[in-house]
Amino acid sequence: MEENTILDKLGLFGLTRQEAAIYLCLYRNGGLSGYEVSKLTGISRSNVYSGLSGLADKGAACLEEGSTSKYIAVSIKEFCENKIRSLNREKESLIQNIPDMKEKEIGYITITGSRNIWNKMITMIEEAEKRIYFSASLPVIEQLGEEFTKVLDRKIKLVFITDGMPKEDSFMKDAICYIGDARENSVRLIIDSEYALTGELTGKKDDTCLYTGQDNFIRVFKEALRNEMKLIELTEGENKNE
Repeated sequence: MEENTILDKLGLFGLTRQEAAIYLCLYRNGGLSGYEVSKLTGISRSNVYSGLSGLADKGAACLEEGSTSKYIAVSIKEFCENKIRSLNREKESLIQNIPDMKEKEIGYITITGSRNIWNKMITMIEEAEKRIYFSASLPVIEQLGEEFTKVLDRKIKLVFITDGMPKEDSFMKDAICYIGDARENSVRLIIDSEYALTGELTGKKDDTCLYTGQDNFIRVFKEALRNEMKLIELTEGENKNE
């Protein structure tokens, strides 16, 4: 994994870019003084000491007492698990204590960024109660295998429109699958005939999808998917008769 990617991922756990760079330096080199970290990273000593203090406060580094004070990195597994445990506690506290949310009819919402789109799709899938229709490339569907397996365990109807034949042992064998033309980067998702998401998913920050709960849009959207499924069925029938 490239260093910039590692720094980005450390940022997801609450470290600033500078703290992440210092943490990685400690991780690679063992116990180091602030002077040594500054020399290895090129970060000014004042910023290094500020960063080391931040790492200690966030549970990512510890001060090793001795003739020369040195900092050591906490293992990545311990640091991440502690952070997740802490966030889960705070999540439960917020859920229990936050004021009631004012219900509002969902209009048309633009979701930007690949990560945000993935998160929204996962949330929609997890909250499904009756049925899911999902049109996407086979690799995209396979990346959501864990979520879809849980859906099938809950006996929810699951229909895929995709562009490749799933493996024999795939979770998709327990779903209804329509194999059609290449999906490329297109994703289309309908949950319980109540919510829909559609757009492009390329893995980039400027990816955009539309999310809505508007009845008229969902009605037209469902009809378009049904027509595509009928066309696939007709095409399969023609191929068998040739």
